[in-house]
Amino acid sequence: MIVITGATGALNGATVEHLLERVPAERIGVSVRDVAKAQHFAERGVRVRQGSYEDPAALRNSFAGAEKVLLVSSNDPHADGASLHRAGIEAAVAAGAQRILYTSHQNSRMDTPFPPGPEHAATERILAESGVAWTALRNGFYAHSLGWLLGNWRETGVISAPADGPVSWTHRADVAEAAAVILAGDRAFDGPVTLTARRAVTFDDVAEIASRVSGREVKRVVADDEQWIAGESEEMARLKLTMFQAARQGHFAETSPVLAELLGREPNDITL
Repeated sequence: MIVITGATGALNGATVEHLLERVPAERIGVSVRDVAKAQHFAERGVRVRQGSYEDPAALRNSFAGAEKVLLVSSNDPHADGASLHRAGIEAAVAAGAQRILYTSHQNSRMDTPFPPGPEHAATERILAESGVAWTALRNGFYAHSLGWLLGNWRETGVISAPADGPVSWTHRADVAEAAAVILAGDRAFDGPVTLTARRAVTFDDVAEIASRVSGREVKRVVADDEQWIAGESEEMARLKLTMFQAARQGHFAETSPVLAELLGREPNDITL
């Protein structure tokens, strides 16, 4: 059996949908906080059980009989994500899983200004010490995040943002499908595997794309870090700023052909 956590979310929910196209429903289980929200899977024959990283006993029960477990990363910026992920890993090991997969992030490392990076790196270290075969799906930076970073360029004709660097913006739908391909297939990916779009672009490139899409010139203006923060809610703006700081250091510039190989087609390009 393949058990997937976070199946009522956008990422792993899509993975379950793609997995249903590849393996019988009775071979799939989901571990979710609210089983009512996964009723649409239960109606199609998927095993639905309650489980969360905060409840190890329920998590072990939801993982029972699993050969493979896909753990979704915590998206709570105020939680100790690595500790939550450890609970998931330990529950999967206790349930007898032969392989644990985890939705990580490209170039996960401890020395990055981007806060999720060290959290993912710490989780990968826990996986490596688990004694079980593991795969870290190092997904590229999700392309829909551009909507949170570009500002109201459609109205102003200006993309005003801090200095950046190349980013291999990757569609969440593509990596969700790729995860299903890996889960359903016989090819073993041991350790980290990078899943990104084919090219990395800067905000200068994005401004050119926006100009083509809108049919008018869209200018790229480099804003001072602190002045840019002053224009938004400070806590959220400072979190966004870490992305620009990491991009300037080249942390999101890596590209990989693996995503295209798994999909059997070119990954989607960025859209605005």
